[in-house]
Formats: sequence, C-alpha cells, structure tokens
Amino acid sequence: MAKIKTIGVLTSGGDAPGMNAALRAVTRSAIYHGFNVKGIYRGYRGLVENEIVTFEAKDVSGIIHRGGTILRTARCKEFMTEEGRQTAYKNMRKNGIDALVVIGGDGTLTGARQFASEFDIPIVGIPGTIDNDLYGTDHTIGYDTALNTIMWCVDRIRDTANSHERLFFIEVMGRNAGFLALNGAIAGGAEAAIIPEISIEVDQLAQLIEHGFRTTKKSSIVLVAESPITGGAMGLAERVRKEYPQYDVRVTILGHLQRGGSPTARDRILASRMGAAAIDALVEGQRNVMIGDDDEQMVYVPFSKAIKNEKAIDRQLLAMLSHLAI
Repeated sequence: MAKIKTIGVLTSGGDAPGMNAALRAVTRSAIYHGFNVKGIYRGYRGLVENEIVTFEAKDVSGIIHRGGTILRTARCKEFMTEEGRQTAYKNMRKNGIDALVVIGGDGTLTGARQFASEFDIPIVGIPGTIDNDLYGTDHTIGYDTALNTIMWCVDRIRDTANSHERLFFIEVMGRNAGFLALNGAIAGGAEAAIIPEISIEVDQLAQLIEHGFRTTKKSSIVLVAESPITGGAMGLAERVRKEYPQYDVRVTILGHLQRGGSPTARDRILASRMGAAAIDALVEGQRNVMIGDDDEQMVYVPFSKAIKNEKAIDRQLLAMLSHLAI
C-alpha cells in the first residue's frame, strides 16, 4: 500500500451534534501524526464537485461546542452512479488525497464501502447519527445529545398533559430504529414507547390501551418512533380517535429539534475519541472499517458488519418501562 500523506475528511447524511468535535479531532490528530488534511464540503457532493480545501489546526479552533457541521452536509445522487464516483476519485487524486475519513450514518458508510472497493482507497468511518442504529458500536455521535433534547421536551409536555388530562403521542426520530423512543421514554418517565422493532410482532397501541395503562394516572405520554411500521404519531392518534374515542389525544412531533443544539459532554468526548482513533487506524494500516465504541473501548468494525447487521433493541428495557409505568 502506498504511503499516506494527505487525508480527506467529510461529513455526510443527516447532521448530528458532535460532528464538529469529531472533525476537530480528526484534523488535529492527523496533523500531529504528520499528515496533511483536506476538508471536503457537503459530503460526497463536495468530492464530485471538487469543493475541497486545505485544513489546518486553526480551521477547527472553537468548534467543539457547536452543533451541526462546519463542513456542511448534503445528499448526492451523482455519487450513487459509477460516473459520479469516477469524478469523485479524479478530484481526490487532483487534490493529492490518499485516504478518507467519513463521518455519518448507514448511507455514508454504504457509499464509503462501495467507493473503497472500486478504487482501492483506504477509508475509515466514524458513526455520526442521532439514531444510534449502527451495528458494532454501543453509541453513535449525536445520540446522547438528541436523547437529552427529547427528555427536555417530554418534561415540558408533561406539564400540559397533566393540566388537561390528555393522552400525548410524542414522535421522535430514528427511522426504523427505536433507540431514541425507548430510552427517551425511560428518561422522561413516559408510560410507553411504540417502536418498529416490536410493531412488526404485535399491535402495540391495542396492547397499550387494552391493558389499562391509565388506571393510576390523569394523563399519559407515549413516545413513538417515526416509521411507517409504527404508523407514526399522527397515524396512531387517528386510530385512537376512531377506536378509542373516550381518550382526548394530542400529538407533538419533535422533528429537527432533535438534531440541533450544542453536543453534550458525552458526545464531545466520544467524538474526540473516535476522531483520534480514525487516524490511529490509518496509521496502523487499517482500511474499510468503522470506529466503534465497545464497552468504552475504541474498536475497528468492518464496513460489511456495520452496514449489514441490524443492531438489536434491549427488550429488558421495554419490560422495565412497562413495569415502571403502572
């Protein structure tokens, strides 16, 4: 393998609090090890459109506390084509980039895996997604901050729920993963979480209401993962109005509130560790791996495992939530 002199770094897919902290760690760790660094704007689109600049230590000064990503992020249909990836590779070579560090979620790693296989490029991925749905890592960057935002919102909605004796459905992000809904429900003291992992097995709404979940409470809060599998908060509310009209139901969709804000200490530390570990991986000759957090230890997870394997929900937490909601 040719010696690496210059490392490119990009953020792709949905933004997540802590991406800037990871970018800072990648840049400064790379410079410490003697590498040049190139920042690639707007993810894979920046590779295709040659939005590439030199990064120095000063360029990532004062960003560890900032949400979002200073490199910005974008979807790129061109990169999904063979011609687009060929253009991206040519721009890499034009800028002297020998290896890539990509920060993002499942789609980002999928693109990285294909790009690496076609052009034999050393690529290391850093899991940056609030969904926490990547296999091989206990936590992804941005998850803890999003979870704290959800908890903050649930605390405030409960004041209104108690005042009006209502059933509130609060929709949170997560696509087809219920980690934010389940742990947000536990942290916020909610009565239940409706998540896609269980919705494919049972009718969670019917189970919830028919088991008399409001026997000791004036109001109830249920967190719902945004997914066609669960039906979403709006879909569930319509069902309640038709099938259980005795309940006064309201819906709150948190939406992009969950993506924003200054990252928590936990996310800043995780992002810093993962960013430094990504450079360590390249120094050690690793390629096509994602940095994972395994019981507080940084590990290397092959892209094939991180992308193809599904991360399982902890069903004991579901049982505990049910027990605590009586």
